[in-house]
Amino acid sequence: MSEKTQPTPLAGLKVIEFTHMVMGPAVGAILASLGAEVVRVEPIGGDRTRNLVGSGSGYFPMFNRHKQSISLNLKDPDGLDVARKLVAGADILVENYRPGAMDRLGLGYEELSKDNDRLIYCSEKGFLPGPYENRTALDEVAQMMGGLAYMTGPPGQPLRAGSSVIDIAGGMFGVIAILAAVEERHRTSHGQKVQSSLFETTVYLIGQHMAQKAVTGQAADPMPARISAWAIYDVFQTQDEPIFIGVVTDALWEKFCTLFELDELWTDESIRENNKRVAARGRIMPQIRELISNYKRDDLIAKLEGTGLPFAPIARPEDMFDDPHLSASGGLEDVTMVNGETVRLPALPIEMNGQRLSEAAELQDIGAQTDSLLVELQYSAEEIQAMKDKAAVS
Repeated sequence: MSEKTQPTPLAGLKVIEFTHMVMGPAVGAILASLGAEVVRVEPIGGDRTRNLVGSGSGYFPMFNRHKQSISLNLKDPDGLDVARKLVAGADILVENYRPGAMDRLGLGYEELSKDNDRLIYCSEKGFLPGPYENRTALDEVAQMMGGLAYMTGPPGQPLRAGSSVIDIAGGMFGVIAILAAVEERHRTSHGQKVQSSLFETTVYLIGQHMAQKAVTGQAADPMPARISAWAIYDVFQTQDEPIFIGVVTDALWEKFCTLFELDELWTDESIRENNKRVAARGRIMPQIRELISNYKRDDLIAKLEGTGLPFAPIARPEDMFDDPHLSASGGLEDVTMVNGETVRLPALPIEMNGQRLSEAAELQDIGAQTDSLLVELQYSAEEIQAMKDKAAVS
């Protein structure tokens, strides 16, 4: 694996990961991009996430860069012994198996912390402890249960978001909990178990709509049917491609009217203030839509660029591969796939000390570091070969 030369604030922290799909691997992916050493425990034959098709085909390369791989049979005493030894020397464990699965293997927090009191044990689950905790949850289940799908689709047509947003956000909350536990460990010298979940993450994300009901007494409408907080905050059709434009302050309204020579609108005192413009949206919007329809998209972008007015072309995921800002700013990093092909994928979206945390990465083959990690754990060549032989016939 290549040496990281970008900022590595978590260098020195060792993470052992028992995960699959997106939520758990996202935790390890973030920690690895921040410089932690992440060892991923895969079953013999590899994590099935590697071979998903369709919308799942990008899960493994996106969330398993910068990690090592060890392949173990956790149903075999020898494999379990290796796993326990790995964790005994680790700072952090991440898992997102079904509730109770790690405990049944003897890899629960209570058991492992006996040998490693400093261990920070992160469980990524569908639900935090409570009446639902033993239910099986997925990203989409949580979006439906937590109100996000209701808010995303038109009335009566709940629609999941166009990304595994809850898996990823739940992973981010897991990282936040881990880093808080690391900081607390500096003071106490003790680790702890932390959890994040899909359902509670979803509810946190729709909390603004709950607060809207609490403040106004009116339940929030789904986003496609909402009354916007701003009169001009929408997608507009140009002569060729659509574009989003937002006018979110009174100062930007003046700027917008000046830019497009809308003297009649600017001199209308009845709509100088934002909330009055919202009330008059039915009168204002047809005029604005007609105005925008006379432009080609690129010409409109050129006119808006540098004005401070919020705008956005409507892009597709594949457009990001060639986005000039991402290309120039280190927003994409080269990832060498197991087959040797190199692709560019999003780097961690933060900057530290003036540098992006992007670095070329290799996606490791199943168990690529098994031998070297077993040697580090002081297994002999004979013991390693015996484990390989056993795995080959199991």
